[in-house]
Amino acid sequence: MAVRVAILGTGNIGTDLLVKIQRKSKLLTVGLFAGVDPASEGIARARAMGVPTSTRGIEAVLADPSLMIVFDATSASAHQKHAPLLKEAGKTAVDLTPAAVGPYVVPAVDLELTGIGEPNINMVTCGGQATIPMVFAVSRVAPVAYAETVTTIPSRSAGPGTRANIDEFTATTARGVRIIGRAKEAKAVIILNPADPPILNRHTVYTELAEDPDREAVTASVTAMVDTVRRYVPGYRLKYPPVFDERRVTIMVEVEGAGDFLPKYAGNLDIMTCAALAAGEAIARKMEEREGGGRL
Repeated sequence: MAVRVAILGTGNIGTDLLVKIQRKSKLLTVGLFAGVDPASEGIARARAMGVPTSTRGIEAVLADPSLMIVFDATSASAHQKHAPLLKEAGKTAVDLTPAAVGPYVVPAVDLELTGIGEPNINMVTCGGQATIPMVFAVSRVAPVAYAETVTTIPSRSAGPGTRANIDEFTATTARGVRIIGRAKEAKAVIILNPADPPILNRHTVYTELAEDPDREAVTASVTAMVDTVRRYVPGYRLKYPPVFDERRVTIMVEVEGAGDFLPKYAGNLDIMTCAALAAGEAIARKMEEREGGGRL
């Protein structure tokens, strides 16, 4: 039986995640789509899909004990308030904001979340989901002394939440590159590109290695990691093969959205909802393994 989940936040990310879960997941079902704006287009869409909705936000989520997993697609500041309330209510939170309350999760590095035991997991950022797998792919072959990531997103796919959380985005992404990507030092940059028609979401990863790399091993590791990410983000691909300059390795990836709800150029949002769905299903499998279910 599918695990009942709630989506908190009825904007583009929340709505795209709603469509993905209802169309594609055999392990999850949306038991509540909640926000605070009665005029939300997301609320209207959810109602048309037959999904229960509420405009009481976190209050409605906390009031329903059958909702085991809560996807928070609000904002970093809102999740800071939601996190302790969800934990006290015994619900597992999957945080799609850059609040960085719980442990960082990038499904490509640990598809079954074997190292995670906290009831609040943090999906880092769109830039983190796209670039951390590449840094990790290099670091598992050769120690990475420094990594720098540049995320370029089309302006049209940068909503109010993204624009309001740019500082949190850069700090959270860089920290994720260090913690999960295993780079000793890291920096993250985000660029909003106003091109019309919109470009696809692109990421450039610069790594400086502590020793001369085995180029064939690095290339093989990067290629294998791209295949792993594509298991849950089909539009993820290498733009060019890795470029080597002595101890420096440059990797460029591109993310095309699935077009479930958002336009295909919004790969920056699509990779977040795809990663969150993969994480949510891993949590559901963990719950099924426990007799009678329960939180993570």
